[in-house]
This record gives sequence, C-alpha cells and structure tokens, in this order.
Amino acid sequence: MYKYRIEGGFPLKGRIRASGNKNAALPCIAASLLASGPVTLRNIPEIEDVLVMFEIIGSLGASVERLGRSEWRVDPAKADRTEISSDHAGKVRASILFAGPMLARFGRVTLPPPGGDVIGRRRIDTHLLALEELGVRIEIDGVFRFTANKLVGADIFLDEASVTGTENAVMAASMAEGRTVLRNAASEPHVQDLCRMLNSMGARISGIGSNILVIDGVGKLSGTDFSIGPDFMEIGSFIGLAAVTRGELVVEGVEPDDLRMMKLAFAKLGIRWTVDGGNLTVSAGQAMKVQADLGGQIPKIDDAPWPGFPPDLTSIMTVVATQVEGIVLIHEKMFESRMFFVDKLIGMGARIVLCDPHRAVVSGPSRLSGSELVSPDVRAGMAMVIAALCAEGVSTIKNVYQIERGYEGLSDRLRILGARIERLEDC
Repeated sequence: MYKYRIEGGFPLKGRIRASGNKNAALPCIAASLLASGPVTLRNIPEIEDVLVMFEIIGSLGASVERLGRSEWRVDPAKADRTEISSDHAGKVRASILFAGPMLARFGRVTLPPPGGDVIGRRRIDTHLLALEELGVRIEIDGVFRFTANKLVGADIFLDEASVTGTENAVMAASMAEGRTVLRNAASEPHVQDLCRMLNSMGARISGIGSNILVIDGVGKLSGTDFSIGPDFMEIGSFIGLAAVTRGELVVEGVEPDDLRMMKLAFAKLGIRWTVDGGNLTVSAGQAMKVQADLGGQIPKIDDAPWPGFPPDLTSIMTVVATQVEGIVLIHEKMFESRMFFVDKLIGMGARIVLCDPHRAVVSGPSRLSGSELVSPDVRAGMAMVIAALCAEGVSTIKNVYQIERGYEGLSDRLRILGARIERLEDC
C-alpha cells in the first residue's frame, strides 16, 4: 500500500498530455473477445483497472501481449473459458462488461458480483433487462449465470441511460440475429468509442452519439487496430488543479467537443480556458468568482447523463468551489454516497454545508490547511489531491490505490508540473 505526502501552496505550471479514456479502454478490452483475429488497442492508460481487465481476458484463454507503452494486442482465438473468477470480478466493476461479448461468443457466462468504487447503490438491473430482451436466461445464486441458445435482436427501452448497461447490450447485439434498436441508450464519449471500435471490426451500428442506437447483427467480427480517445474526466481534473493552484497549464491531446458542458460549469466559477487544435490552455489569473444566475440567484452545478455535466467531476468541482469567491450549490443526483467525503474538506477549513447525501452548499474562498486524509474512491481521491495541493502545509493521503485506478502515473506527472508530492510506502 502507498500514500502521498503533499506540500501545498505552490502553483502548477507546464504541459501535460491527456491519458486515454479509462472508461473507453475497459469496454474495448472486453469487446476484443468478439473478434475473429488479433485486436491492437492504442492509447490505453497505464492504470490498475486496465491491467485487471487484461488479466481477466487472459484468464479466459486469450493471448495478451504488451506491445509498448499504452499499446496492447489481444488474440482471442484460443479463448474457451466461460467463467470469471471471484478474485478478478471483485477487483473491478467493469468485469460486468464481459457478459455481453461472452454470451455472443460462447452462449453462456458465469460472473460473480462486480467490485469497484463504493459510491452508493450501483444497479445492474439495466444489464439484465437488456440481455433478457435479447434472449438471455439469467439465474442468480450468489453468482450470475447467463445462458442463451442464440441472441435475437429486439426493440429495447432501457430503464435508465446506464453506460455499462448500454455497452453490454451493444456488444451482445452486434452479433445477434437481426436488428436491435436500443432506446434511452447512454451516449458518453466512451460509449461512442466502443461503438466506433465495433464498427471498425465490421459491426453495423448507427446513431452513435445519440440516445437511440440501431445495431444490425452480423455473423462475424474481424480484428482491428483502434486508438482510444482522451480521458475528459482527467482533463477536467487538471483544469481544476491549475485553477486552484493559480498556475498556468497546457493539456495536450484534448477533444474539445467532449468538454462543452464542462466549459459551461467551470465558467460558473469564473474559470475559462482556450483551445488551439488539440491543446487546452488554462491561464494564470483566473477570475475565480462565482457567476450569479439571472437576478443574482445562487447558481447550481448538477450532474446528469451525457451530455449533462459528468457525475465523476462533481467531487472535483466541490474542491474547486472552495477556492472561488461566492456561494454555489453542488447537486450530485446519481450516487448517494459520493458527497460524504466533504467532511474531510470541512476538516481542512472549507466552508461547506452538506444538506443531504446529494447536495452541498459551498461558500468560498476558504484557506485550507494540510490534513491526514484517506481516499474513498477514484474521483474523491483526486479531489483530495487537488485540495492538498492548494492547502497550506503538508497533507498525507492514504489508500492511493483507489486514485491510481483512474489516474495514470499521477505523482510522477504532477511532480513535472512543480507539485511537491511524494509517493511513499504506507507501513
């Protein structure tokens, strides 16, 4: 186990390149099981969740080869196992993403309950609904047992716009018999990436980027060479980091269209950036002042399914709001435990009222002081890193495994920008 020791109060400056999108890499790794030939995946982030997903697909009999930094090749030709171990499933929630491709390939799969972040109730009912509509039989007796004589296309309306539920349905439907219409589908950039990868393998998916996907099943999918898009969650974290440390940061390799709602939300806090090609610049000297709504009303930053503000960034925005002049309401509607980390920020000196599990009123700016912290999940952990870097004094953050599941080489990359951060063994 490791911890971070962070000395705050120093502006971060320089250039940093966006990593590949973790949430695109995970389903694309699972989707490689559908191919009839080798699949090369590029721009894959070097994080724990990715390594576990490659371990899982290797445990099924596929050949997994690391070609170089951020590049992997999967040859699924010899994959023949239909059960995922509880050890693997417990390490990463994305293990559920093997259900769709394994059903399409083998007609059955046994899957223990998935692990991952503890940020509230995370249903898998949407997965079950979609797969049942495609002809899958499901038994639950401590593990999930999925079987199907054959997958048949259907007109499916998802009960919620679940990202991983959509991804499982798309992967299964891509090799189902006939046409599937998937309504109320998630449309995040990582869902779009998965659909584009499948199309590069020979799938017939239309409506990419919308909430209605039409999938015409095919009998065979080929190998492919596919590059994952940039991680807009990581980009949002770096924007917040630059602003609160009063630094100037250039983030390379961004996709501006992924940042439209994020740009509106940061503007409410007086934070703006410019984009030149694929480079995003957060300049020093940001206004750092809450922009009131019409009539002087307190503004709200709330999350929603895409293209709404991403729920994974509400933790980051809560910390940023502590350093901005004015009052703002942060409303995290999707996960009932994600906001509980704010008691640690209050202990550092933040002025926050946690109204209920979903809403926090933040009044800034506050002088934060270094503290002893423990990371509860990926995004709250990164929020604590940002708080520590703008606080006075020294902070220690334990359980950084949770942070490093989502942020590639974080301590090394931040040191290059001038952060005083050490990664130490937690004895």
